[in-house]
Amino acid sequence: MESKSWRWCGVLTLFVVAAISYIDRINLAVLVTDHAFLAHIGLESGDRVRQGMFATVFLVGYGLSSVLLTPFCSALLGVRQSLIYGLAFWGALTFASPLAHGYGLILTSRLLLGIAEGPLYSLAAAYIKAHFTSRESGKPNSLVNMGTGIGLAIGYPLVSYLLTHFDWQTSFHVIGLVNIVLGIPLVIAFVHMPGKERHGSSAPPPRAAMPVRQVVAGAWQTRHLILITVLTSAALAYLWGSSNWLPAYLKVSRGFSLREMGWLASLPQYAMVCGVLMGGIVLDKLQRRWVPCMFLVGSLSVALAVWLTIQTADRYWAAAGMVAANFFWGLQAPAIPSIVQDNSRAEYTASAFGVVNGVGSLIAGLMPLAMGGVISAVSAGSGGAASGFFAGFALLIGTQLVVFICGLILWLRERAERRSLVPASSGLSA
Repeated sequence: MESKSWRWCGVLTLFVVAAISYIDRINLAVLVTDHAFLAHIGLESGDRVRQGMFATVFLVGYGLSSVLLTPFCSALLGVRQSLIYGLAFWGALTFASPLAHGYGLILTSRLLLGIAEGPLYSLAAAYIKAHFTSRESGKPNSLVNMGTGIGLAIGYPLVSYLLTHFDWQTSFHVIGLVNIVLGIPLVIAFVHMPGKERHGSSAPPPRAAMPVRQVVAGAWQTRHLILITVLTSAALAYLWGSSNWLPAYLKVSRGFSLREMGWLASLPQYAMVCGVLMGGIVLDKLQRRWVPCMFLVGSLSVALAVWLTIQTADRYWAAAGMVAANFFWGLQAPAIPSIVQDNSRAEYTASAFGVVNGVGSLIAGLMPLAMGGVISAVSAGSGGAASGFFAGFALLIGTQLVVFICGLILWLRERAERRSLVPASSGLSA
């Protein structure tokens, strides 16, 4: 029988893989501030819409893959093999990206990267569902989600350092090698599912015999699926909007140097990690009916912090505002996979989370593009670039209002369902 310590080795591995994947994702968020890179792909430094398109195209591929590819990965390959193949593909793709000349080819490489990374968090949710009970899932979910913040926190200064001391091509080569040299060996060593996959057999796990159609149908039977998906869309819209435009915001709007921008952009991500960790601890102590309240508290706090960031004239207070906003975003993040796991059957969890994460990513993918459009439109006016970035970041407040409304509806629905069970139980007792 698998020891409890061994299952945590798998969770730690998934944390590392998640961190690596986010370094991949935000590489271009820093590179768009480099004139040599922009010249290589034929892009103007002030073209914020086409710069925002990098993240949008990535998320289109990511979202479609999360919805459509995850059932095949879950049913045919299993968690372990899917992660190995994925790391190999996106590592090789990242390493080879400097060979692409022109905006269109780089855009295509981001689409392919999104497709390769799409099933990652769904597979992680399936691993946690298989090894942890509902009462234990808060901490492992929070640890995997911490990979998001750690990846961003390491990625910004790492890419800035490589850009300052070497060149933009080196950033692609280093990140690509990390995927293959670090990620794949860890997955091979520590990620095992119950059954045949646990003992290293190349055969798929027992559930692989389940038809893909059945896996997809089972995922769509998840309770509150549409509501959870809308909530996730808004939450991810904040994450992708802020993470993709934060470096440019700090450098262009707030006047920080490239070196300062690297470490200042990493501070909100460390705060997110702290928030995710605290959120996981709180989640395990809350009764299930109170879990949606984490969205209510977190979303209002994020919205207030972003509003203060926009309003303050001091650039360091503005950076501190984003630190606070990311902390409160992290506080609510572990509740999303936990709610999906609570409302889906174990054999359908990966596919259910694929739907939630995939559709959420497709919708959230519009956020970097929308922010780029607002930044460009307002910057063209009399207010200049600073006013453009302030207007673009104001959209982040709207995402949290959506999270608050969805969280409130989810809490009210859960409350109504629990009340309806009380008379039924009383009738059976009588």
